[in-house]
Amino acid sequence: MTALNPGVEAYIGLGSNLDNPVEQLKQARAEIAALAGVAELAFSPLYRSAPVGPQDQPDFINAVMKISTSLSAAELLRQLQAIENDHGRLRLVRWGARTLDLDILLYGPSIIAEAELAVPHPEMAKRAFVLYPLADIAPADLPIPGFGPLADLLAACPKAGLQRLEP
Repeated sequence: MTALNPGVEAYIGLGSNLDNPVEQLKQARAEIAALAGVAELAFSPLYRSAPVGPQDQPDFINAVMKISTSLSAAELLRQLQAIENDHGRLRLVRWGARTLDLDILLYGPSIIAEAELAVPHPEMAKRAFVLYPLADIAPADLPIPGFGPLADLLAACPKAGLQRLEP
């Protein structure tokens, strides 16, 4: 039986660079919000960013979604991976092109270090395409467990070509 956590606030990173990325994110947002045990609290503007890793792929469209969930972190991950799979996600090349990438960035104040799940997302403190959309929907003093306040991370992370898209 899956343990339920009443009303844990979590942040999910969304990204896509294949098959109409803006539409991929819009659909994923609706599918995440429709999950049993999940309520959408906020959704950031969309951002365009250069790919991390192989550069011979299209730019990414990224966003961050804030939810309240009664799902455990492990169950939330399973549900997000099912959505990725429904969108045709293939895991062939590390940091390669993808139809949809959904990452649990934060799960309440938890630090999770498991084979399948690391929260906070281990690379988030260095990634403008995560921090800037997160800052659009989270308080500046949001503590990022193991990293410090969001405002400090943002101050140390240049935009480096990150482009906010108009709504």
